Amino acid sequence: MDEQHIYKQAKKRVEKKKGFYKHLSVFIAVGFFFLAMNVVTFFNGDADAPILWFFYPMLPWSIGLLIHYFSIFGLPGSNALSEKWEEEELAKELARLRRNRQGRLEAPVEPEEGLDLKELEKEKEARPNWEDKDLV
Repeated sequence: MDEQHIYKQAKKRVEKKKGFYKHLSVFIAVGFFFLAMNVVTFFNGDADAPILWFFYPMLPWSIGLLIHYFSIFGLPGSNALSEKWEEEELAKELARLRRNRQGRLEAPVEPEEGLDLKELEKEKEARPNWEDKDLV
């Protein structure tokens, strides 16, 4: 991996974390707002049957927040859905596809028209003991 690719991956990951923390901040702010509204209506409402309702809208939102957390940080205590797990699964899948590909005969890919290989030709001329298969 080159540095540019690593930087882009890191930046993307930081942006995802930043999005989660914004989501968490809004969740907390709205939760306190609903709690304040509930406290005001709790004491000024019907004295016979006061009810705490603020957690009803917060419950589904908290489930969504948990899903957002797991998608960014993975499941705590396990490597499922983590970046390391994803890399391991990608390596397994690539190995499986390569094994499947080796058992199959494939037609060689024809080079595109106008493909310029002057640098490789110069390298081949500089080292005459090379064969074409060594330049791939």
